[in-house]
Amino acid sequence: MTRHQPFDTALAGHRNFTILSPRDRAFARLLIVTVLRRLGEIDGRLDRLLRHPLPEKAGRAQNVLRLGVAQLAYLGTPPHAAVDTAVRLLEKSFPHLKGVTNAVLRKVAPDPAAEPPAGINTPAWLWDSWLNAYGAATAAAIAAAHLTEPPLDISVASNPETWAEQLEAELLPTGSLRRSAGGNPALLPGFDEGAWWVQDAAATLPANLFGDVAGKSVVDLCAAPGGKTAQLAAAGAQVTAVDRSQQRLKRLGENLQRLSLQATVVEADAIVWRPATPAAAVLLDAPCTATGTIRRHPDIAHLKTPDDVARLSALQDRLLRAAVSMAAPGGQIVYATCSLQPEEGPDRIKAVLDDDTPVVLDPITEREAPALDAAIQPDGTLRTLPCHWIERGGLDGFFIARLRRT
Repeated sequence: MTRHQPFDTALAGHRNFTILSPRDRAFARLLIVTVLRRLGEIDGRLDRLLRHPLPEKAGRAQNVLRLGVAQLAYLGTPPHAAVDTAVRLLEKSFPHLKGVTNAVLRKVAPDPAAEPPAGINTPAWLWDSWLNAYGAATAAAIAAAHLTEPPLDISVASNPETWAEQLEAELLPTGSLRRSAGGNPALLPGFDEGAWWVQDAAATLPANLFGDVAGKSVVDLCAAPGGKTAQLAAAGAQVTAVDRSQQRLKRLGENLQRLSLQATVVEADAIVWRPATPAAAVLLDAPCTATGTIRRHPDIAHLKTPDDVARLSALQDRLLRAAVSMAAPGGQIVYATCSLQPEEGPDRIKAVLDDDTPVVLDPITEREAPALDAAIQPDGTLRTLPCHWIERGGLDGFFIARLRRT
């Protein structure tokens, strides 16, 4: 967090992490994710247990204490193991804090019956924005959903019932498969054969809103890593996948190759690039703060700021108008962001409808979002929340609007 680096990027580049066994890597990841998910609770416990605040330069010691609290309070690690590990981690850098660490952690006990106060684990600016947008009850439900380990969602090119059985997964109303047991995707049946790809159930909705795309030209903007490109290609569309990141496009190409799917891949800035001929459909899954994916990426809550919302909102406006210019008259444009912030969703659609951009809103119907009636907004846009389908494991938070070029 102090380096403002995404969690997965930091782990992938850490030599001590990469040399661990798969089992130890999984536990290390769970431990760090637990700290990130429950940071407010953990720091609150430490504040109550420490007689004096730690020195300003003792950030490493503070993180060691946080890891210890996570193990003792939430993960059921035997106390002697958690305390001994924490003390040994401080031997070289902060030997003078070994006694304090030992004393503090020995007072930590699990309290499975206690529910954390609403919002305690959410940065204040985010919590306030959710209170204003969704009300206290829904904001609390969102925060509670962020404390749960999300299931593994899978999109299949064909035969979902067969793959649901082979993968021991539930077939969701939207067509995705869901494994509550999770697991390493690369080790599951059908991965190497390219029968499916990992994609949150909510993330499948934007591409599905085009209906039958077989034989139609579809432009997928900001396409990498390619889940929606794969959806469209598997449905028979003639897809042009556009992204400005060469590295991300490389991953998209590898995914398409594994899945044996075809698409035209273009490295370009979507704001200035245009197709040779207008497209029947344009999908814009715009860059955003991704606050709708905190249950999968808890570091996002601690990395993003209100400045990011303002900066990305301006970018989304430019991308959305570019997307409209790529669509043929009568063509559809689907705009989506995996953000819970209104500034990155309904506010952007209102802005484009209020100016002279040649589009109208094409309302989404309940039939197009099976079993997600609560997600359909009065104006025909769609808003999924992490607390939707919580009995099934929740959903990523998405805002989706469908426009039609006039």
